[in-house]
Amino acid sequence: MIMEEIICELNGSDFIELNSMLKLKNLVNSGGEAKIRILHGEALVNGEVEMRVRRKLRANDVVEFDGHVIRIK
Repeated sequence: MIMEEIICELNGSDFIELNSMLKLKNLVNSGGEAKIRILHGEALVNGEVEMRVRRKLRANDVVEFDGHVIRIK
């Protein structure tokens, strides 16, 4: 499967929460959808299943979700 790469810029912030990033990048339709899909183990952070909805993503983290690779910068 070919993964589409997306860049997520922190723009001066120290972190962005996983559920917020999925909404920001329009990978889910709502916060509720983000929560359910994360809790079902659909998100990988740095190669490992991540089930913490509000996991803090920092620069250089890599998220895999629904055919996308999101690089946090």
